[in-house]
Amino acid sequence: MRNTGMDPSREFTDFYESTKDACLRAVVASGTDQATAEDAVAEAYARAWAAWPKVSRHPAPAAWVVRVALNHHVSRWRRSRREVRLRETHEQTVHLDPVERDRDDLIKAVAALPERQRQVVALRIFLDLDTSQTSDALGIAPGTVTAHLHRAMTTLRSVAPTVTETCS
Repeated sequence: MRNTGMDPSREFTDFYESTKDACLRAVVASGTDQATAEDAVAEAYARAWAAWPKVSRHPAPAAWVVRVALNHHVSRWRRSRREVRLRETHEQTVHLDPVERDRDDLIKAVAALPERQRQVVALRIFLDLDTSQTSDALGIAPGTVTAHLHRAMTTLRSVAPTVTETCS
């Protein structure tokens, strides 16, 4: 997103409206639960607004938002590790139809991937960034992006083959 001479408030609003869903999906796909992802993405957009002149010149502002959201989630997780859990909640057994079960299996499989592979899948598959944009967003070499994506897709195909056909 480049500075178009438009009102910065309007420019940010347009950016937010056009990217919010994809950014949220990318963060959820990286293995973060929905509620936590929503909080992290909201925080990332607040930070994007605060630094909008800089963020608007970034080569991939949506990737910047996802990266900030992922970093925020990790920081929050590290802080929460030190807190004492008073009560553990138990998941209820839910009967899912086959499509929901496949999606649930895929989400669990993505969550089980190593962190860097989850990040690459989130940016490449859910935000549809190319290898170069993904490498810039994550601060890693393009070849490393390709290797992580290959490993992740190999793992995901073995766990949820019917769902991952469309990701190839």
